[in-house]
Amino acid sequence: MRKVKIYITLKEGVLDPQGKAVQHSLHSLEYKNVGEVRIGKYMEVMLEDEDNIEQQVEKMCDQLLANPVIEDYSYTIEEVV
Repeated sequence: MRKVKIYITLKEGVLDPQGKAVQHSLHSLEYKNVGEVRIGKYMEVMLEDEDNIEQQVEKMCDQLLANPVIEDYSYTIEEVV
């Protein structure tokens, strides 16, 4: 069994209104040293061991989990004991 940790973020240059709202709220709470805030997604997917796990994960991300037009993704694969 493998645990896949998937991180999805907006591509550089894509506006992030949710991140901007969080940044504004942090500033209003007197956290003036906060710079840009970008919001993303994190997922964990458990997969049975197979030879092509990386290909499967990339296909999942491209087809469903991420919007490749405006989002980038990265992932790590860990063996579950």
